[in-house]
Amino acid sequence: MFGLLDALKMGAGIAAGLAIYHLYAVSIGYPSAARQARAGYVLMSEKTAADARAAEMERQRNAASLASEEHRKRLMAAEAAEQAASDTLETEIQSYERQHSQKNRACAVTAADRDWLLRH
Repeated sequence: MFGLLDALKMGAGIAAGLAIYHLYAVSIGYPSAARQARAGYVLMSEKTAADARAAEMERQRNAASLASEEHRKRLMAAEAAEQAASDTLETEIQSYERQHSQKNRACAVTAADRDWLLRH
């Protein structure tokens, strides 16, 4: 049915087809290699994006920590200033009462007066 010549023709056709496919694959790149390269690129880009998100979250956490520490310092300074103002006011009140007692004058400062002075 098939002779030797037919077998040689089929072999030559197969060889020519493989040669043409090889030239095509070399000229545009092997499709499987392109798929593998894209798969690697996707994984690499996902990793890069995850690293960037982690770095941004760490930056935000550090910024929040610094802001919290700064707020705590300002609060302590405000409380110290308030305490100093209260102590100064208390000293002034005592000084005023002492001056009146030395001159034998009564200074009737009631608790309500004292509270008003402390608030204003």
